[in-house]
Amino acid sequence: MQLNMTRGNPLSIILKFALPLFVGNVFQQIYNTVDSMIVGRFVGENALAAVGSTGTIMFMIIGLSNGMSTGFTVLTSQKFGEGNDTDTRGSVGNGMFLSALVVAVMTALSLTFMPNILRVMNTPEEIFDDAYSYVSIICAGIVTTVAYNFFSSCLRAIGNSRVPLYTLIASACLNVILDLFFIRVLHMGVAGAAWATVIAQGVSALLCMIYIGAKEPLLRPALRQLKPNRDFTKHQLSVGIPMALQFGITGSGTVIMQAAVNLFGPTAVAAYSASGKISSMLVQGPTTIGQAMATYAGQNYGARKPDRIRKGVGYAVKINVVYAIVAGIVAYFGLPLFLRLFFNDQADMEAILSYGKQYILVCASFYVPLSVIFTFRNTMQGCGYGFLPMMGGVVELFARLSCALLAMRTLSFTLACFCDPAAWFSAGVFTMFAYFYVMKKVEAELSD
Repeated sequence: MQLNMTRGNPLSIILKFALPLFVGNVFQQIYNTVDSMIVGRFVGENALAAVGSTGTIMFMIIGLSNGMSTGFTVLTSQKFGEGNDTDTRGSVGNGMFLSALVVAVMTALSLTFMPNILRVMNTPEEIFDDAYSYVSIICAGIVTTVAYNFFSSCLRAIGNSRVPLYTLIASACLNVILDLFFIRVLHMGVAGAAWATVIAQGVSALLCMIYIGAKEPLLRPALRQLKPNRDFTKHQLSVGIPMALQFGITGSGTVIMQAAVNLFGPTAVAAYSASGKISSMLVQGPTTIGQAMATYAGQNYGARKPDRIRKGVGYAVKINVVYAIVAGIVAYFGLPLFLRLFFNDQADMEAILSYGKQYILVCASFYVPLSVIFTFRNTMQGCGYGFLPMMGGVVELFARLSCALLAMRTLSFTLACFCDPAAWFSAGVFTMFAYFYVMKKVEAELSD
């Protein structure tokens, strides 16, 4: 189920590749959201706040790990676009070695410093123990997340977006079953939700590995290719490190934002968490198009077709702008119904809706610049340019930091909610100009 994206109509190819990705991303969001729904309804509002308060930490830590492993597979898409089968396999083998190192380092660091991170984030005492229990289990299972992300990214690098979809659907269904079993039957609380997530991710990684072993010889490196290769390592780190830092920098900004929200207590944290899950679900369209553009740009860069990359970007921007407008309307008008799915009858829904509406109203107004970020950032990364996308993360960090500090100083929840939109708008403008600059360099490079 390979897809060569270097020929044919760019719009139809991007949509064909993106549709399974979109469904898969939605399912991934579903099983993250189901954790919160089941915890909120069957354990309680404070337990939901505990899980929600760790979301930004998980985004930062797992984003660092996954950003690195995804960056390793950019070389795979480029070698596939070149038609170099030997180097395609070699890039996979080298990426596996580097990903194992990433897992070891990130697991050790996250587990060592987690208590201090939670305290710095102003995590309320009422939810501290549950928050630590949940996030420490997730961090101990980083290996499953990175394994799935790496092998699914390898499949996408050669144009196969269907198998990652099928494995995610299986994983999402398993996660729901395990959530209910661990929480309703075994009464494990938030720890049960964390174990359900880790086990489900592990199963999806295993399914990808089994498929590659049985059906994709192009992604099966020989034993001699499972050791470091200097040229591959240099290239993969040159892309993987900036991608990881971009996720890490962006993640650190969301951690600062969470620290500001935490000052308003468990009810505000729970409302922010639930509203954030809804928002994340609705913006999976631009996220998906961005992922598709990384593979599309990588393959066409390898095939030395810069004009084709530009055409694809033009289509991607148009798709994302329309999607962002529709998603913003759905987010605002559907919020009251969506929020009730997360809470039981004992929750103070009036206060929760008040906090949730503030967050969604502010964020939904800025979905268009958010969608632009994904298109331009992933296209640059697919061409092997990681520095400017990383600097876009720096722009996001400063925007979020400024709003968060002002929110903490003035104790304004609305300003705390504005951290995300400020970051999206600033980074959207930056990445647009960065993309034009990078494409001039790509055209000059490929015309030689």
